[in-house]
Amino acid sequence: ILGFGTYSYLNHKETTKLAIHMALEASYRHFDTAKIYGSEPALGNALREAILDGVVERDDVFVTSKLRSSDHHDPVSALKQSLQNLGMQYVDMYLVHWPFKLKPGACSPVPNEEDFDKFDLEATWAAMERCLEVGLCRGIGVSNFSSKKIECLLDFASIPPAINQVEMHPMWRQRKLREVCAEHMIHVSAYSPLGGPGNAWGSTAVVQHPVIQSIALKHEATPAQVALKWGLSKGSSVIVKSFNEKRMKENKAALNLKLDHKDFLEIEKLEERKIMRGEYYVNDTTSPYKTIQDLWDNEI
Repeated sequence: ILGFGTYSYLNHKETTKLAIHMALEASYRHFDTAKIYGSEPALGNALREAILDGVVERDDVFVTSKLRSSDHHDPVSALKQSLQNLGMQYVDMYLVHWPFKLKPGACSPVPNEEDFDKFDLEATWAAMERCLEVGLCRGIGVSNFSSKKIECLLDFASIPPAINQVEMHPMWRQRKLREVCAEHMIHVSAYSPLGGPGNAWGSTAVVQHPVIQSIALKHEATPAQVALKWGLSKGSSVIVKSFNEKRMKENKAALNLKLDHKDFLEIEKLEERKIMRGEYYVNDTTSPYKTIQDLWDNEI
């Protein structure tokens, strides 16, 4: 339920690999990557070394990777490439990273207008199901899907998504989405559970919020621990990223933190603010989404 994120906008492979070794020593066993992050090779190398050293066995770790938007034309081949990057025979979870399609070869994190292609979720999902059927992964799911997109997917999916990984933290609580996912037994996994501080697009608004800091002071905890415990209390897994060994251990200690009823009430009063809005996935011509409201189906 406490995952370790491997994305780094600096993308220093040796730094990432060292951080994963530290995370393993701190007893993290859930690792989140994606083809677009560029961290699959570092994660694979670190896990292989740890397995050879007897630190873990493959079955001890849960590895998630994601389908890049420019690979929707062939998710089976894309996952095979990810497995080659990781040096693994399977991943535990494979997610559709975003609900749009880019042309093959488009790999910029910020797509150009001409990069967008016609999005056929039904065709993409059929290929995701094929990834599962041929044993390349143990589970399939989605990321950044609104309630409406989840319900649309369920209309035709032979195998429903096991997970929806979305931004979720005390200032973006995802109440409606959590209810919809719970109704369909889809696990919600929270990325940026601290608001993404340290990322190029992230914010310190969550961990610096006076209410979060006050609750932390009351429990002799860190603001990060309060934010993580809030997410865990909702039945979600949380994907937290820090390459600092001290903070890795502090974040892990969130599992033992106990928040009281008043703390939860105070958090429910916080103003809501989505940090990863995805403006660069919206345009008037080639994107399937003409506005931010289209992308998130008025849930923003």
